[in-house]
Amino acid sequence: MSDGFLAYIGWLMQIFGYLIVARALSSWFPDARHHPIVQLLYQVTDPVMIPASRIIPRIGMIDISPMIVILVLFTVSDALRRA
Repeated sequence: MSDGFLAYIGWLMQIFGYLIVARALSSWFPDARHHPIVQLLYQVTDPVMIPASRIIPRIGMIDISPMIVILVLFTVSDALRRA
């Protein structure tokens, strides 16, 4: 694969990571869940976050799956952009 394509995929993964950050921040505001933008955010990130939440156990009442997914996405994104 060309370097430009890998950099583009890395860039998309980084944007997806920022969408997960926005999703995690929106969970602090329960009324925001009904906003159309937040609903779209959940629809876009659910295919990754639902399986991750099933695999990664909670620590008490804290769901650490967004942090793990973000770290993985940013690490892979950085590796792809450097390739």
